Amino acid sequence: MKAITLNSFGGPDAFELRDLPTPVPHTGQVLVRVQATSINPLDYQVRRGDYPDLVPLPAITGHDVSGVVEAVGPGVTAFSPGDEVWYTPQIFDGPGSYAEYHVAAESIVGKKPASLSHLEAASLTLVGGTAWEALTVRAGLRVGESILVHGGAGGVGHVAIQLAKAIGARVFTTVRETSFEFARRMGADVVIDYEKEDYVDAIMRETGGRGVDVVFDTIGGNTLSRSPDALAQLGRVVTIVDIAQPQNLVQAWGKNASYHFVFTRQHRGKLDELSALVTRGQLRPHVGAVYSLADIPLAHARLESPNHGVQGKIAIAVGPLAQ
Repeated sequence: MKAITLNSFGGPDAFELRDLPTPVPHTGQVLVRVQATSINPLDYQVRRGDYPDLVPLPAITGHDVSGVVEAVGPGVTAFSPGDEVWYTPQIFDGPGSYAEYHVAAESIVGKKPASLSHLEAASLTLVGGTAWEALTVRAGLRVGESILVHGGAGGVGHVAIQLAKAIGARVFTTVRETSFEFARRMGADVVIDYEKEDYVDAIMRETGGRGVDVVFDTIGGNTLSRSPDALAQLGRVVTIVDIAQPQNLVQAWGKNASYHFVFTRQHRGKLDELSALVTRGQLRPHVGAVYSLADIPLAHARLESPNHGVQGKIAIAVGPLAQ
């Protein structure tokens, strides 16, 4: 099989396209012919060496799969060859999705929503599961509450907006002015240009000084220390960003705020919940750009650029059914 391998940590040129043996499914596993995958910030963080102790080299990375079951191992009952499936490979636990074939435990695999193409499905597994866990499991977002989604034009952000609207929340988001229309199309009620206006001022103006019930951080920086200024009493802050620098959270004390740090877990239940929303027309990932398996280094370089200009996700077409 063709696979993109990471042979050393560094820039996009650290990847190499190689021919490797096709893996074999063991007990409780399925072998999937990968039709599509996608690029996430986690992917370039792994590539540049942010988690060296967790990623033995050489490695196949990648964290999204949409494909077709090729074979099943002993004991598998939920899937058969020919089934279209989607999932996120176990993070930091074995080969990833930058290859023509991937083996996964049956328990983390779901049936792909029929209304999504493979490119769309592969653009939703990791970001969708992350947003679902952040908003429903950790933040406990409820009908009638309000939420500020930082980075609403990004991969996780544009999905979080849709999930929050499906729950019944009022959604604020921060984006560049060029993404206003996109964010509103995703369902945002109030769009804030973070380059021209302080988001805390905007939130307080729009909420009459009350603040929002939940802040969802997808961008990092000083978001954790500033979020209490935009929070209502008993508000919740959820972040999916690796916290590299200490931050002063004294303001959170006065708001009785709670903080949640999310490292998404893989299981079929989340995929089934997302699939139900897709089927009801309440959730759809946006594919902003498509590259080939061989061009994954170019896709990495683009996403890692501060002004990459991609709304939603960068998808990777691997197999002939990807379109």
